[in-house]
Amino acid sequence: MTQDFTSDSRPPNARSRAVTAGPSRAAARSYLRAAGMQDADFDKPMIAIVNTWSSVTPCNMHLDRLAKDVRAGIIAAGGYPVDFNTIVVTDGISMGTEGMKASLISREVVADSIELAVEGHQLDGVICIVGCDKTIPAAAMALARMDISGLVYYGGTILPGRMGGGDISIQQVFEAIGAHGAGTIDDDQLKTVETAACPGAGACGGQFTANTMAMALSVMGLSPMGANDVPAVDPAKGAEGMRCGRLIVERVFAGDTARKYITRASLKNAAVAVSASGGSTNAVMHLTAIAAEAGIDFGIEDCHQACVEAPVICDLKPGGRFLASHLFAAGGTRLVTQRMATAGKIVNTPTVSGRSLFAEAAEAEEAPGQQVVTTFDAPVMARGSYAVIYGDIAPEGAVIKLTGHKVDRFEGPACVFDSEEDAFHAVQDGAIGEGDVIVIRYEGPRGGPGMREMLQVTAALKGRGIHDVALITDGRFSGASYGFVAGHVSPEAAVGGPIALIRDGDRIAIDVTNRRIDVDADLVARRADFAPPPLRPARGVFAKYRASVASAAQGAVTIPTPPPIQSRDGQVRADFKAHEDA
Repeated sequence: MTQDFTSDSRPPNARSRAVTAGPSRAAARSYLRAAGMQDADFDKPMIAIVNTWSSVTPCNMHLDRLAKDVRAGIIAAGGYPVDFNTIVVTDGISMGTEGMKASLISREVVADSIELAVEGHQLDGVICIVGCDKTIPAAAMALARMDISGLVYYGGTILPGRMGGGDISIQQVFEAIGAHGAGTIDDDQLKTVETAACPGAGACGGQFTANTMAMALSVMGLSPMGANDVPAVDPAKGAEGMRCGRLIVERVFAGDTARKYITRASLKNAAVAVSASGGSTNAVMHLTAIAAEAGIDFGIEDCHQACVEAPVICDLKPGGRFLASHLFAAGGTRLVTQRMATAGKIVNTPTVSGRSLFAEAAEAEEAPGQQVVTTFDAPVMARGSYAVIYGDIAPEGAVIKLTGHKVDRFEGPACVFDSEEDAFHAVQDGAIGEGDVIVIRYEGPRGGPGMREMLQVTAALKGRGIHDVALITDGRFSGASYGFVAGHVSPEAAVGGPIALIRDGDRIAIDVTNRRIDVDADLVARRADFAPPPLRPARGVFAKYRASVASAAQGAVTIPTPPPIQSRDGQVRADFKAHEDA
């Protein structure tokens, strides 16, 4: 592919020329020749293929194959591909263990490693191939930070497992663990669910965090519309890889960088898509983190407002009936985007395909008789998928999940636990009853450190048939969790947040309509006598993370200048702020 440039134009390999051009770079070229480059290649833009391939998880185990198609697309479009690999920490495998503390931390490590590989070699563009949950926002964060030509390509959803003539997903396995603990299924029945749920490659099948963020990046414009929808093992996935490879080279030649697509408007569009699809509450943290890396004023209140404006129109698990593969067959993200555009819920923005968001949406093909996506005139749920609430317990905010239930208010006695394990054992031992409010603390970004997800607890509750219960935590919830659950409670217990002051038996009231989460106790008096327990020991990357991580209300980012905390009234509780300053 031959390109002509005027004398004042910026060549597409302007960055990599710092490494490859001129007599002084002969040594660098010598290394590159050994790696396969030839004379003509030094005039091409060098494109990083950053892959999160790993054989440990179905979410990422096929990404090495996808890279071959991406590589071919880059070469065909006139670029020179350079492969790198980075890590993945798999939430489903680490869930309920100490390993889960590494999950959110891995988001920062992945973003940092992408930046280091690309900047260290002064590459001209980057395509990130992603799978399990944290790799997706991490890729977007890295592109936002560097602001070079880039796009994100998601490896795709797993296909449904089959059991008893119906479709199942990993969600049913976690719920079966609770049923097994309650004695309603035996070892053989548990193994039957376990062996059926995950039939092969691909990320968790519901509108859990991976599929939520894959849709969000498509609507944001950072992933080509349609590419992320194709399931992992679908034969069309190869062609999408080729397309993504060509597109990243086109973006480099056009001089389009990531912040052309990551804007306040596109972030709002993405947040609306999360709400309309019934997506994961983790998206609040990830979208605000992407915004922080791009220097954009977009926070938790903006996410809340998106949910106010966008009822749920997708009947997807965990709260609904269908899986991401069913959405793909019904019309995919294009169809959801078309619905949002027609209803005036989103605005038109550019995308990495080179076409506008609305132009992409206009090509939606709705499958006849599909039941996965409704309309805003007849939504699956009349409200958005989550809400941001405040109050005595969460002066900086908390995120409450609204899909999968119709409860607006809950009040009950607190059952307090200082770790996820203690709460899980209490559930399995039958110590939690209907009407209780489970409080799990010291699981926040600093307290963990690492902010674990509580899917094992919420799934165990459902598996045991305990429905009239609430759960609040300074940790997070898996996209597969549902029920009356509020996470990201901020400030967290480890920094003296009010959740640290709650005692067993305190009456806690959660009011969705008034956006409040309060406790009937004199927290000011308790603070005077409060002696925080020592934090769990941390070393290495866990200690580094604890020392640098910001509040969950700021996206739990580790950048030197985290964004200000958005609050409903613009205020931070004075009693907490004094404690924090001390």
